[in-house]
Order: sequence, then structure tokens, then C-alpha cells
Amino acid sequence: MIGSMAGFAVEDTLIKAASETLPPGQILMLFGLGGALLFAGLTRLGGQRLVSADAVSRPMLLRVLFEVAGRLFYVLALALIPLSTATVILQATPLLVVAGAAVLFGERVGWRRWAAILLGMTGVLVIVKPGTDEFSLLSVLAVLGMIGFAGRDLASRAAPRSLSTSILGVYGFLAALAAGAIFSLLQGTRFILPDPEAAMCLLGAVLVGVAAYGLLMRAMRTGDVSAVTPFRYTRLLFGIGLGVALFGERPGAATLVGSALILVSGLFILWRGTGTAKPR
Repeated sequence: MIGSMAGFAVEDTLIKAASETLPPGQILMLFGLGGALLFAGLTRLGGQRLVSADAVSRPMLLRVLFEVAGRLFYVLALALIPLSTATVILQATPLLVVAGAAVLFGERVGWRRWAAILLGMTGVLVIVKPGTDEFSLLSVLAVLGMIGFAGRDLASRAAPRSLSTSILGVYGFLAALAAGAIFSLLQGTRFILPDPEAAMCLLGAVLVGVAAYGLLMRAMRTGDVSAVTPFRYTRLLFGIGLGVALFGERPGAATLVGSALILVSGLFILWRGTGTAKPR
């Protein structure tokens, strides 16, 4: 999970760099196409079938829908708000995943961890600042992306075990391609030939993203969700560090306070979840 989070932080950085010259919809299309082709090749090398009854099961259909929403809104957030802010908001994903695991899969989540979940969500509100003059609707894009990714992770947990990580990757990146196509059609943007720098950023994002995606799926399908998920908080450190180092971002007090609340809640959930998250 830690390796996956480091990879996703690098992927976010490359996508944000590409968004300086390419529209978000086109980025999603090219990124999704590249990742789907790479995972399809890995699937064929493993002698697996890309199309089966399990691949169109209800959990997989839900997974694709959540993936489309998560990818679309988060890429828009990366293009329009600071990388550090988008990354911090995304760290609420584990809170929703742990809560969802308790409700949907019967994993044991006591009142202390429920309190930690509420504390982390309070951190998100501190960052977004609803009801104040500093509130920006653009930050809601990251929140919607976070909800989409939480739903994807929970659906991945429920996906048939016959589907390998590479097959999940194919459909996940096809969802990103579909999200980009839908957004491009609605926005009416024309295709822009990527310059060499943007092309290299997208190629790097695909390669790193495929590796990170594979690690994430392996982590989410092994062990208890409530025990594995809190390690996603390491992405906060990677994302803020890259935002400061490469884009000159300076997170404000609200972002730092919200990050602290989210991090404390995640560490507490990790402490309470280790060795105690047993299915009922």
C-alpha cells in the first residue's frame, strides 16, 4: 500500500504537469488508453480471458461506475487546484472505505474508530471551508473524486476472486478512458497534439500508474480492509512534498490543520485495526 501511494503521488504530479497544455478530458483518454493496453498485454501474457461472466458481474459494474466518477473529478481537481490540497482531501478515502467495510462486509469497527472517522471528516471540512468566504466549489471536485475512489475500492473488495489484478486494471483504465471521452464530448474540446514534454509526462504517468494500481488492488484484496487501508495516508506526505518541491505550493493553515486531523484519525484507526479487524 505504501509503494502504491508513492506511485500515485508521482502519477498525480505528472498529470498535473500535463494539464498545463492539455485539457483534462484528453489527458484521461490518453492515460486510460495507455493503461488499458498495458494491462491487457499483461493479461494475455498470463493466459487469462479479458471477457467473462465475472467481468460483468454487479460488483464490477459498480466498480466501473465509481472509477469513472473518481477519475474524472480527481483529474479535474488536479488541473484546477493545488496538488497538495487535492492530495490531502483524497486522504479521506480510507475513512469512507473503513466505514463502508463495516457496513457492507461486517468488519468490526468500534465506537473509537467511528469517532476517528468523524474526526478525519472534520479535517476535510476544515480544508474545504464550507460556508466561509474562502470556500471554493473547485475543492468539491476533489471531494467527489474521493467518494468515487472509496466506492471503487469497496467494489474491488467484492469483485469475484477469479478476476486477477491485471483484469481489474484493464477495466479500471477503460473506465478512465470512458470518463475522458464523456467529458470531452460534453465540453466540446478539440484534440490537441501533445508536445514532447506533455507526451513524456503522460507516458510516465501510465507506467507509474499501472504499477501503483497493481499494488493497490493487491493490497485491497489481501487482509482486512480496515487494517490495510490506513496505510494510504502515506500519500499525504508524498503529495504535499511533491507539491512544495515541484510547484512551489505553500499549504495554508487550514490545509495543515485539516491534514493533521486526517493523519491523526488514520493513525488511530491503524492502531485500533491491527490485529482486531475480524469479520463478524
